[in-house]
Amino acid sequence: MTWFTGMVGLVCVGAPLLLAQPLSVRDAARMAVGKHPAAEEAGARVRAAEARLEQARTGFLPRLQYQESWQASNNPVFVFSTLLVQRRFTEENFAIGALNRPGAVNNFQSAVSAEQPLYDGGQTRRQVKTAELGVGMANEQRALSAMDLVAGAARAYYGALLAEEALRVAEASRESAEADLQHAMARRDAGMATEADVLSVKVHLAAVREQMIVRRSERGVARAALNEALGRPLDEPLELSSKLEPVAPAGLFTERARRGAAPDRPEVKQAGLAVEMSRVQESAARSAYLPQVSARVAGEANRGQFVRQLGGNWFAGVSLRWNLLSLYTSKGAIREAVETERANQARKRQLESGIALQVKAAVARLDAARERTTTAEAAVAEAAESLRITRDRYENGLSTITDLLRTQNAHLESGLRRVMAVHDQRVAAVQLELASGTLTPESEVLQ
Repeated sequence: MTWFTGMVGLVCVGAPLLLAQPLSVRDAARMAVGKHPAAEEAGARVRAAEARLEQARTGFLPRLQYQESWQASNNPVFVFSTLLVQRRFTEENFAIGALNRPGAVNNFQSAVSAEQPLYDGGQTRRQVKTAELGVGMANEQRALSAMDLVAGAARAYYGALLAEEALRVAEASRESAEADLQHAMARRDAGMATEADVLSVKVHLAAVREQMIVRRSERGVARAALNEALGRPLDEPLELSSKLEPVAPAGLFTERARRGAAPDRPEVKQAGLAVEMSRVQESAARSAYLPQVSARVAGEANRGQFVRQLGGNWFAGVSLRWNLLSLYTSKGAIREAVETERANQARKRQLESGIALQVKAAVARLDAARERTTTAEAAVAEAAESLRITRDRYENGLSTITDLLRTQNAHLESGLRRVMAVHDQRVAAVQLELASGTLTPESEVLQ
């Protein structure tokens, strides 16, 4: 029974790990775009902008209204007019007594009216255009959000890989330090080393174990950060299938980024749409000078009782409204639209300049990281050989324990520097694609 209970507990503990599916960096990017709340928010804002466009287009439709009302009074004027519209006025109602002191009457009125704008100076058309530009800006914001999510997922993924590699380096260093401790103890027992050598190795081993604790904690935080970037629960298990390896030669996407950075960025497209929107708003402000013409038709039924004593009539007409003081009242709106256009044009130029700088900086970081990776790989090989030589010399009594520990630390640091250089190279490549405005889950940089 105890054995069975233990196996059940082991299965329950290991179940989350068994359920974890291999996840590549490209899979992570796709998941972020599909599941993160930021993507849902951007999609909702696009749909809201599309709803505003539908609302603006209703301005072309007639306004159809239906009204039902009931009134009752013995007011002479009300009684006189009500009997007329109900088609119930007779000669008896001309009597002086009936005119001065009529009895109360009811009026049940049903009215239907329709008003169709014939000319509004282009106001409705400009409202529709503004709403269309709003949809375009919302779509560009969604594209920007998607690129940011891909970049965030990639950075978090590589951060988790870096934490994994750093922990592996620390574990390898611990194993090496434990082996050194065994050698030091054997040499001490053989009378070839002192207790001080053993204690020095133990201090070094304690420091390495402390580093392992830190690296293990950093791995947990990095995995939680990756889950957050993917829109998943923070503690959900992960199995990372991509490797932290140097990125492929960056010449292809570097050249593409240098050629077409600014035009492909959603922010620049948004700024261009904002400039166009301010021009539409200026035109709308100027159209306030123009008159508005509309046609209206109406029909009503007036009844003394809800279903009886019916009298009906209709009305049709065309009206013109013209604000003769709009020349003065619209000046402020026009000036505001003009200055807004200038501000948006300046912002667009600023964005283009800033993006060019981002691309330049990303290219420089990528080149530097690639050179650092090459240097670090050579340093790792040199540090490993130096450690081998120093360990052999120490075992033969030709080097001190201090030399061995110093070489051991150098080997550990070279491994960490290589891992960090590869990580920085991968992140720099992603940042370059982001700066160029071409980053998607299918980008070649996410291989």
